Amino acid sequence: MSPFSPLIGQPRAVELLTQAVTQQRIAPAYLFAGPPGVGRSFAALCFVEYLFSPQGSRSAQSLQNRIRQRNHPDLLWVEPTYLHQGKRLSTAEAIAAGIKRKTPPVIRLEQIREISQFLSRSALEAPRSVVVLEHAETMAEAPANALLKTLEEPGQATLILIANGSESLLPTLVSRCQRIPFFRLSPDALTQVLQTTGHADLLQHPPILQLAQGSPGEAIAHWQNLQELSPELLQSVSQPPRSHREALSLARQINQAIAPESQLWLIDFLQHRYWQPHALPSHSLKQTVVQLQLLEKARDYLLQNVNPRLVWEVTLMKMVS
Repeated sequence: MSPFSPLIGQPRAVELLTQAVTQQRIAPAYLFAGPPGVGRSFAALCFVEYLFSPQGSRSAQSLQNRIRQRNHPDLLWVEPTYLHQGKRLSTAEAIAAGIKRKTPPVIRLEQIREISQFLSRSALEAPRSVVVLEHAETMAEAPANALLKTLEEPGQATLILIANGSESLLPTLVSRCQRIPFFRLSPDALTQVLQTTGHADLLQHPPILQLAQGSPGEAIAHWQNLQELSPELLQSVSQPPRSHREALSLARQINQAIAPESQLWLIDFLQHRYWQPHALPSHSLKQTVVQLQLLEKARDYLLQNVNPRLVWEVTLMKMVS
């Protein structure tokens, strides 16, 4: 059975990666480009399993477990981190530690240097070393340039960059990668993924599926974020504030109850909510468009690390009709 058998809805990616192995034309670097939540990281795991299988002395199941637990000596899995009291933390570690995340995590220069150190030695068990970089678009210019030097002479290794698209990366990085496209799933494929991953109950919530737009990972994330909102706050944000006092109060509630990263999700949710027919029956199409534009500006400010409460105060005050 092919390692890619569990990957649903990405036939083009499976075809390209399978051909690379069977024809022994493995590229030094790949760019897994496409929307989040459609199987890019899972495809990377399947590809690593395929690359490591020929020389493996352990059973197939043992090899798969080691790869998926990310404890194989020839696999380095890199993900964006937070910096807290001088220590790098992954998203899961930051959540477990109860740390309030004020800015999105990023791939840091120190992590790129660790990649260089990892690749400076030969593979211990597998035919080659593999490095996977999740959310490669979070690299600033300095780490991106450092990674570029590594890509110029990777040795007997393969790097897999996972990103939303090539436009978010340095063109020189993209030019050194073979692009593997990933796409949003069809309704049937989306249903199959949610059923096989134990999230079939989400199929009973059409608004969540509409918001996910063919991404099972996004559907799950939207549902989890929605569950974190209290019913009172959900009711409050479902419509624009009617007065300046209400706008200021709502901004305070959002800032206190929702972490900055989840506030970005809230913007997606509100844009989708406001755009639905009959969601705001008293508002004209022009008013709705203006509100969507205000929310998009709020997203930009949050991404620029502007004070979240101030962003929401300004945004909601301008929404008052």
